[in-house]
Amino acid sequence: MAIKPTIYKLRISLSDLNRNHYDTLNLTIAQHPSETLERMMARVLAFCINAQEYLVFTKGLSDVDEPDIWARTLDDQISLWIDVGEPAADRIKKATRLAAAVKVYSFNSKSDVWWTQGQAKFNQLKASFFRFQSQEIEALAKQVERTMDFSVTITGDSAYVATELGECEVSWQSLQDV
Repeated sequence: MAIKPTIYKLRISLSDLNRNHYDTLNLTIAQHPSETLERMMARVLAFCINAQEYLVFTKGLSDVDEPDIWARTLDDQISLWIDVGEPAADRIKKATRLAAAVKVYSFNSKSDVWWTQGQAKFNQLKASFFRFQSQEIEALAKQVERTMDFSVTITGDSAYVATELGECEVSWQSLQDV
């Protein structure tokens, strides 16, 4: 019998000062059995940073042909493809053929090695790459509860997150922005 995902219910008060985008997001997140809390929260932050109409979580780790997050147009074209982690260059190349915009958010302590090894290939692709600070993602993951109300304020290259269990700031670095 397969292990079932863990379901999280998040209500996020989002204030994106960079884009003047303000919203209340009611998200239901399925944490894949092999997924860490750090990866799940990196997905949530990537969602908040790119919040827009028609943006949704996909099957993610359960379906290798889909990104973690995407936005589709009314005529079912992929307008935004978002991967979280350290995907192979071939996967990103395929994504650039399928979607109008592609973004990758890496988040763990091995991100530097992944970026250094793949940078020559990534530079040839029409995709944007960002790296969350791994220690800050770890701090955020320690505040996760199955049902949460929290606020996310985005300004510059950082997100200030306030939960009932505490507060933290998660910053990111743009590695390549197209």
